[in-house]
Amino acid sequence: MDPLGPTRTEAYLRRLGTERPARPTGASLRDLHLRHLRAVPFENLSIHLGEDLVLTEEALFDKIVTAGRGGMCYELNGAFAALLGSLGHRVELLQGRVHGKDGALGIPYDHLALRVDGRWLADVGFGDHSAYPLDLDEPGEQKDPGGVFLVRPAPEGDGDLEVLRDGVPVYRLETRPRVLADFLSGAWWHRTSPESGFTRGPVCSRLTEDGGRVTLRDHTLITTSPSGDRAEEELGSDEEVFAAYRAGFGITLDRLPVPLHPRS
Repeated sequence: MDPLGPTRTEAYLRRLGTERPARPTGASLRDLHLRHLRAVPFENLSIHLGEDLVLTEEALFDKIVTAGRGGMCYELNGAFAALLGSLGHRVELLQGRVHGKDGALGIPYDHLALRVDGRWLADVGFGDHSAYPLDLDEPGEQKDPGGVFLVRPAPEGDGDLEVLRDGVPVYRLETRPRVLADFLSGAWWHRTSPESGFTRGPVCSRLTEDGGRVTLRDHTLITTSPSGDRAEEELGSDEEVFAAYRAGFGITLDRLPVPLHPRS
């Protein structure tokens, strides 16, 4: 099965700055995963530009590759799944629920992650997370540039998996495979609900080449070094914000996103 076809697959790979791997391996998956995080930002701009979140492989390709944009987890991991499938990987979509700051779980279909070749947990749609896929066959801790990760059975013993970073639960995954259309309800909630953090203001973020991170949150430009040092700069004009989107993320906008449900 080739979800994208040869021409679109090659275009996607150009977006990531690489060529088609000789064969689908764990090593080639690691390389693509890191390249995706560096090249394609996590962003929720569509919510604040009045754009729909369309969860079809064609729409996701057009947004991420043709338009040079980023997206949310449904879009980024949905598109990445299509690319991996076209390269010969076996990809399954998993639904997850994200732990809030109080530890409570979010809504069903809160998050979309990928199980690749039955072994790897790939996730290019969670923002600041692991740089490389996590090994589902590894019961112990996994060191990654993004932290120390652990994938273990959920405490309820119902077959779900808990993903932890530096000892803190991040999200819980069901292991039953889903299809892209299953995530429409979660995407709709995150696009419209005042209770969703994504509706409170625009954010755009990507991993940098040196392992740091650059983030634009409304008019605040945040740079984080690989060691965790953080610097913030308030951008004083709309032109500075437009320029920051272009320089930091390769995104050219014709208007600035306006918070749907502004932070109080």
